[in-house]
Amino acid sequence: MAKGRESKPHIGIFGRRNNGKSSFINALAGQDIAIVSDVPGTTTDPVRKSMEIPGIGPAILVDTAGIDDTGELGAKRVSRSLSVLRTVDLAILVITNNAFEEYEKKLVMAFRDHNVPFVVIHNKSDLVPLSGKLKERLSMEFSAMTLEFCALHPQNVEEVIAALRQTIPETAYSSNSLLGDLLSYGDLVLLITPIDIEAPEGRLILPQVQAIRDILDNDCTAVVVKEKEVDALLKVLQPRPKLVVTDSQVFLKADASVPKDIPLTSFSIMLARHKGDFENYLKGTPKIAELKDGDRVLILESCTHHVSCDDIGRMKIPRWMSNYTGKKLEFDVVAGLGDTPRPITDYSLVVQCGGCVITRKQVIGRLKAAVDAGVPVTNYGMAIAWMHGIYQRAVAPFTKMEKAGESYL
Repeated sequence: MAKGRESKPHIGIFGRRNNGKSSFINALAGQDIAIVSDVPGTTTDPVRKSMEIPGIGPAILVDTAGIDDTGELGAKRVSRSLSVLRTVDLAILVITNNAFEEYEKKLVMAFRDHNVPFVVIHNKSDLVPLSGKLKERLSMEFSAMTLEFCALHPQNVEEVIAALRQTIPETAYSSNSLLGDLLSYGDLVLLITPIDIEAPEGRLILPQVQAIRDILDNDCTAVVVKEKEVDALLKVLQPRPKLVVTDSQVFLKADASVPKDIPLTSFSIMLARHKGDFENYLKGTPKIAELKDGDRVLILESCTHHVSCDDIGRMKIPRWMSNYTGKKLEFDVVAGLGDTPRPITDYSLVVQCGGCVITRKQVIGRLKAAVDAGVPVTNYGMAIAWMHGIYQRAVAPFTKMEKAGESYL
């Protein structure tokens, strides 16, 4: 199933067939952006629509198939609908006729299992009004906010939008600074950005652009240089950098060139702390040293791109890991947010990319099965730093505790 890969908040619309999920989306957007039909099961696969929600900003609405779909094909559609929970920041459960039974209870349990907050919309209230008793029950049992709605004659869209704003986590649409807690006004940050075969023509990769913008937003100075010019630049650069951020692929060169008293990390580790499962990455990265012959490693990319002859995920990391461990390892690579080719318990390690094009919720959701199963997880940059013997230095900028000089490691 193709899933959205946009770093905007994702809102999933769930419920039984013919409860008016698509009509609700159209009413919320004020235009026909989802196909509507009286035939149950019109929406067969999750469909993503982008819209602006006041107070939240640009968001992706995900219209899912009915949770009560039947037959072998229907079961697959239901499974795909539930898999959306790995990627959404908020769920909207659409009900009608005051029906809140086993289907709805299972959905709520799935919401809770994935830590997804939710709002209940009682649609078609022009035909059957929302029961006050049901509203009170949902509030008592599930702490659920329940609103009456009529998609054909929407009168309270603003009330619904207010409920969405109140329920969705603020972290879904407002982002903390990438580097701001490491910087002070006027600091200089040096960015080492190789221009190689994987660099997009005429532009920088997204993590580099995001870092530059974040540095400027914190009223600091960004200096960008290729790895070959680092040594000459550092001899004349004033003031000295407060921080150096490098592409993980040239970690060794950066480590040799940057004085040890200047903090050094990578774009991938920066993103790992910002939107990844950083605490579990810290626990999982050292497990690289424990890999054995025949172990299988899962490498997760969050985007899809042309694969070069020296691709970081498909070529370099497997080569470095095999050389570092001296073991015969098997590697699977999954691009985008698709399903893994094997059960997660078949893997001895999961390596997640920085996730620059997706949300933190999507990264965490992507790794949830591995974390729940006790499979170690790590990140591209952290794994590369470990295999190159500079892990302690690379994570130090983000692992320092309040007591000076003490770290989590």
